[in-house]
Amino acid sequence: MNIIDEIGILAISTRLQRLSEQLRKDGALIYKSFDIDFEPKWFPVIYTLHVKEILSVVEIASEIGYSHPSTISLLKEMEKNKIISSKKDKLDERKRLILLTVKGKELVTKMQPVWKIMQNALTEITDNQNNLLRAIEETEQKLERQSFFQKAAELKS
Repeated sequence: MNIIDEIGILAISTRLQRLSEQLRKDGALIYKSFDIDFEPKWFPVIYTLHVKEILSVVEIASEIGYSHPSTISLLKEMEKNKIISSKKDKLDERKRLILLTVKGKELVTKMQPVWKIMQNALTEITDNQNNLLRAIEETEQKLERQSFFQKAAELKS
């Protein structure tokens, strides 16, 4: 056990980041083992476009829960890799609509059986006495009502 593990709740952000990095790294290895050239960080966008087909940048950011600048940087990377393309909205010239390219759609088809395997593996990994996904959902709901900063400010006064 290291110092971060020992200090408990104070290091929750560090622990979650460590867990996230491990899952992302293993996710990349899983895709590679199936001979799929794909970055796990692209997953929320490709999956969202697979389901919703065509969305504006703002709509994608909202669907995946990322900031607008983070979403734009992810989209640029995916466009450079020819997974997505964009076109101007006919109704609003300022708005860009994002959709999967043929390559993106082929990638989804190739990844779907892998997603099933990943889903089963993650279900087993997180199905513990204290279910991780439920705990995350409960924490996110609390944070929607009152941020960490707001709670700390309240406790300070």
